[in-house]
Amino acid sequence: MNPTLLKVLLYLGAALSAYLICSVNPAIILSKAIYHQDIRTLGSHNAGFTNFKRCFGGRHAWFVFFLDIAKSLVPCIVFGLLFRSLYDAWQLGVAFTGFFGMLGHAYPIWYRFQGGKAFLVYVATVFMVDWRVGLIAFGLFLLLLFTVKYMSLASLSTALSAPVALFLFDLLDGNGSLNVWVLVLCLLCALLLVFRHKANIVRLIHGEEKKFSLFGKSKQPAGAGAPAAASEGKAPASAGHKQE
Repeated sequence: MNPTLLKVLLYLGAALSAYLICSVNPAIILSKAIYHQDIRTLGSHNAGFTNFKRCFGGRHAWFVFFLDIAKSLVPCIVFGLLFRSLYDAWQLGVAFTGFFGMLGHAYPIWYRFQGGKAFLVYVATVFMVDWRVGLIAFGLFLLLLFTVKYMSLASLSTALSAPVALFLFDLLDGNGSLNVWVLVLCLLCALLLVFRHKANIVRLIHGEEKKFSLFGKSKQPAGAGAPAAASEGKAPASAGHKQE
């Protein structure tokens, strides 16, 4: 096969596969299957782990968490290996695939392009690009989440710290092996995550953002139905305003 055509097919395959796989949203599927409600109509209207846990509690929220991680890892690993086998470019393959995975999670074709914020997809991608950067970013995330207790602030800090850490590790390694496109893709991923949190940023500035407990009970946003009511098919009241 023509080398140029092979490269084009590889990039197209990575982009389409990651987008379509990550467009499958566990929060939407589980909210409908278990509670007979669409998570996008509750709380912050965000189809992700944080809103799911706030609206329905932690019993099934952790399934959302791990399924989001798993759906992100599968295409990243598969195409990372293909890129490494063909072009010795594991990091490029993972970063490229992860970016389109984030687009799939944020703007899923299966759900009229109304998805989540793609934080867990981002975390999975960063870990696959460089596990050291992943540890630093996730460590910062946990530190902020357990201290200031703002999920959005912790997520944004993680997003912005990862490209910086990636660049610094390349400088410390001293071999200049980091592909500039890997850094560009990681920056694009971070900017996408910031864009998806634009409403949270406004609430943080105005002191209106709600705090979040990772393992304890999080205060439900206005309009979020209790699991018991959801299981009985009772529709919750509409949220007065969106939260994280």
